[in-house]
Amino acid sequence: MKRMIGIGGLAGLVLATGSANAAVATSTFGVTLAITAQCVINSTTTLDFGSNGVINANIDTNSPLVVQCTNTTPYTVALDKGTSSGGTITQRKLINGGATVNYNLYTDTPGGTLWGDGTNGVTLAGTGNGAAQTITIYGRIPAQTTAAPGTYTDTITVTVTY
Repeated sequence: MKRMIGIGGLAGLVLATGSANAAVATSTFGVTLAITAQCVINSTTTLDFGSNGVINANIDTNSPLVVQCTNTTPYTVALDKGTSSGGTITQRKLINGGATVNYNLYTDTPGGTLWGDGTNGVTLAGTGNGAAQTITIYGRIPAQTTAAPGTYTDTITVTVTY
């Protein structure tokens, strides 16, 4: 029995001695990220004027546009004239077949500052803060001769320049 204990003690001594001879190597490495100026359109929502009969008074509404730009990045938001035939920046048109309903888009309040495409009207300027920013698009259908019943539509292209 003494012999076994002696061998066990010797094995422990060998293991302890082996640990004492271990070496450690270290190094470092860099970590980097280049953030470039960027803007994205997170979401748009249909500008819905609802359901109406005779258009004998202004119909006003609004919808959100959510833009996200890198912190401190200046940007402008432009809205085109739409896809409806005969529409312009100063008089956009909702269409149903050959019938139209006049409307327009504004940067501040319905009937306020006309929202343009960068050539006509004004664009809305902002500065990114790194988070999503909600911009309100205001719309107005002015009083006008009422077109035939039906659903009238248009499609606007949003352009964010940064």
